[in-house]
Amino acid sequence: MPGTLEPLDVTVQIPYHFRCPISLELMRDPVIVVTGQTYDRSSIESWVATGNTSCPVTRLPLTEFTLIPNHTLRRLIQEWCVANRSFGVERIPTPKQPADPVVVRSLLCQAGNENINKNARLAAIRRLRALARESEKNRSVILTQNAREVLLSVFFLTHLTEIKIESLATLSLFPLNETECLFVTSDPDRLTSLISFLSHPSIDVRVNCASLLENILAGTKSPEFRSAISESGEVFDQIVGILNYPLTYPCAIKIGIKALFALCLVKQHRYKAVEAGAVTVLIDRLPDFEKCDAERALATVELLCRIPEGCEAFACHALTVPLLVKIILKISDRATEYAAGALLSLCSAEERLKNEAVGAGVLTQLLLLVQSDCTERAKRKAQMLLKLLRDSWPEKTDRDSDEYGCSDVVRF
Repeated sequence: MPGTLEPLDVTVQIPYHFRCPISLELMRDPVIVVTGQTYDRSSIESWVATGNTSCPVTRLPLTEFTLIPNHTLRRLIQEWCVANRSFGVERIPTPKQPADPVVVRSLLCQAGNENINKNARLAAIRRLRALARESEKNRSVILTQNAREVLLSVFFLTHLTEIKIESLATLSLFPLNETECLFVTSDPDRLTSLISFLSHPSIDVRVNCASLLENILAGTKSPEFRSAISESGEVFDQIVGILNYPLTYPCAIKIGIKALFALCLVKQHRYKAVEAGAVTVLIDRLPDFEKCDAERALATVELLCRIPEGCEAFACHALTVPLLVKIILKISDRATEYAAGALLSLCSAEERLKNEAVGAGVLTQLLLLVQSDCTERAKRKAQMLLKLLRDSWPEKTDRDSDEYGCSDVVRF
């Protein structure tokens, strides 16, 4: 077997044993598999993830998938990179090793052990949280050790507030399965205990609580138990309060809108969102949302416009209609669809809003929308809105133009 492969360029050759046998590229995180062969971590993980169960080089079965870091080879690769720095070779950084399952199990045992002192338990939970925040790989390792079950038990069984807060912060980083969601929602005392943290003086604690509640709502299939979460008016008040937090804490806005949207999916309690002031905060904050959050915010607006209380509240806000009209075709196809749906509900509810929408330029926006590559649902809502507004069109408008005559918009 040759000592090197073809040169990287005219002056530098990568030594053969520094290349991953799968990708044939310089290894950045060399690891040893059970057969004794070394591969780059990302390459061998992808190999196994696609269903392969044998070693790529030896073809022997991978009886277990334990990856041992090859520190010696990594140091040799780093030294080679430094030695060839003048040829444009960059030194590979020392990779962070994924969480060790043995260490994770030990930390979870400490966290759940009520017989050891508080500081040791706090340290264990904080270490778990730090590992979880480092990488998706770490979160996967932690989840395989039943971490959510342990942390839920810790949160609801301990009487120590500090431990509750730390376990809540760690739990908020993981999605919950249906069984774990049922563990919380089926017990009114547990649910009340969790919701109480939405009133905590610390914004970090409130945000973590909102995040966990959103995860629970997302993982709960039972309408009855979803309703149990949203039936408390305090929940809506606190979530709206999180959304109103200053922009210096962007995480509050992101988590707040996810939680509010999840709560508003329960139709019978949407009026509570209106009573809590969600309408004002949604319109006032809409320009501050990033794309994905703006889509959720507009979806929430459309949901609230489907109830009389919501329509009335949005109609009273001077910026509602101009802002929704402006958003059409601006953010994304989804955002356009939700904005058109909200305008359709508003204009159907109040005659004044038809004239306001026309004055804001909605006709041009809708005509462009029905001829765009937007979703069929968005186009359907646009056509319905055009039909609804036909009596409000000025005498000379785009419908009399050549562009309208050549478009695929159906005349009403």
